[in-house]
Amino acid sequence: MVRAAASRTGDAIRRRLTVLLALAAVSVGCAPRARPLTGIPFPQRLPETTLPPGHTRLVFRWEYGDPIFSARGEGVARIAPPDSVRLDFFADGNLGGGFAILIGDRLTTPANDEAVRYLPPVPLLWAALGRLRVVGVDTVALVAGDTLRADIGRSPVWRAAFSGTSLVSLQRLDGNRLRESVQRDSAVISYRNFGSRRRLTLTLLRRLVDPPFDEAIWHR
Repeated sequence: MVRAAASRTGDAIRRRLTVLLALAAVSVGCAPRARPLTGIPFPQRLPETTLPPGHTRLVFRWEYGDPIFSARGEGVARIAPPDSVRLDFFADGNLGGGFAILIGDRLTTPANDEAVRYLPPVPLLWAALGRLRVVGVDTVALVAGDTLRADIGRSPVWRAAFSGTSLVSLQRLDGNRLRESVQRDSAVISYRNFGSRRRLTLTLLRRLVDPPFDEAIWHR
């Protein structure tokens, strides 16, 4: 009986390992290969990226999707330089909503719940707003045409791309694989997590200049 129980336990462990290995293989398979940088060396410092002066309110449509859940709706981002942003999301059909507050490198949600998993990690969330907030050694920067690309740091490598002085994308690389990315232009911001197949798209509708925000918005 002991041998039988041990055998069943071993079979269960092997099944779990098989499932985990299969999931890992799917994750790797979903992550595209990162192409090497091309261009000519860029010997200068990377462009400075900061939040726009004054208090800004962005009104947008959002759409989220992963293999088991999807939603869409409207949202508002209230941006206060130098390092504070509040994001409010309202789901279509009166299905509720939520918010997140980003101050510096700290991202919080109501009661610190799991809603944060639907958002990009902090460096990519800042990149979605046009700000590069990553540091690292061994930065390699190359220019190709009118695009400057830079690989920053090691494990992970952050690959930033600039058009002129504007940050247009930030990617997280692991080895030779692209794991996550944010792409942005004047109207659309797109986030993708290739391993978990999560995606979040924001389509900007209006950009408004506001008076200073009430301090209470950063605490509730």
